[in-house]
Amino acid sequence: MVFALTLGVATCFVALPFGYFLLKYLKAHGIGEQIRIDGPTSHQMKLGTPTMGGITIVVPVIIMTALFNLIGHESMLLPLGTVVACAIVGAIDDWAGLRRARDPAGEKRGLKARYKMAWLVLIAVGATAVLYFVFRLESFALPSIPTKFSLGLWYIPASIFVIVATANAVNLTDGLDGLAGSTSAIAFAAYGVIALLQGQLYLVAFCFTMTGATMAFLWYNAYPAQMFMGDTGSLALGGALGVVAMMTGQWLLLPIVGIVFVAETLSMILQVWYFKLTGGKRIFKMTPLHHHFELLGWSEVHVVQRFWLVSVLAAMLGIALALL
Repeated sequence: MVFALTLGVATCFVALPFGYFLLKYLKAHGIGEQIRIDGPTSHQMKLGTPTMGGITIVVPVIIMTALFNLIGHESMLLPLGTVVACAIVGAIDDWAGLRRARDPAGEKRGLKARYKMAWLVLIAVGATAVLYFVFRLESFALPSIPTKFSLGLWYIPASIFVIVATANAVNLTDGLDGLAGSTSAIAFAAYGVIALLQGQLYLVAFCFTMTGATMAFLWYNAYPAQMFMGDTGSLALGGALGVVAMMTGQWLLLPIVGIVFVAETLSMILQVWYFKLTGGKRIFKMTPLHHHFELLGWSEVHVVQRFWLVSVLAAMLGIALALL
């Protein structure tokens, strides 16, 4: 644990100056200029904020994992590879969105939603193949029961679903300054503790590496944000979190540890379902859920802080259940 916590802190200190120079680069090249902001009208003040700031998380994680947590621990290639692959998909989508915003009358470029989903599924299939055929994982754990239950071949679709769903859920949560970053950092820290309880020491180190890098990003993403993580960061965080949960075997605890991600996703699903069922009525004022609370009169800072508090409590509960 000493090694994991130290590595997390070191990653944060590496990521902080990296983020500073990245921010200068993004501003100098207008990466974020005129990019469209979804949400309440109050968010229009964020127009021009640099995006693709998730690179602040991804690059330091690659460097620190390669230097201190990879040699002799090749299993860490799986979560690290997931971070890189998801970040590439997200970066392509971010860049395409920026080009469309600059040239709205031109030809549409980049990833459509179905293509982005297809790439995420492909990444999840690759990660699941490693989990099942290389690591020989096929089970899940239940609180208070010492024996894990085997799913056999059903593990494959379950794993693909968990990884893709988590990547998309974190992506949906990325709508307010500091929200996706803070809740992701908490989730990785929680799974770091869960991995420690199971003796998965190098997975512990990876989790706290992700936590440290994400906290460095939050330095620049705290309200009012100097830069956004974009899909580059949110897909990388979500995909890696899904893989980490599968590697621990405690993936049934993910909806608890990541309760904010689940609530954000369910709010959109319920909104669409109810809208179609009732011919235009809505359950929420706006989705994802954080926008609903904004329109109820909560300030952006209040929404983020209260969701963050819920995440901490949920993480504590998830760890407690893992201890049973």
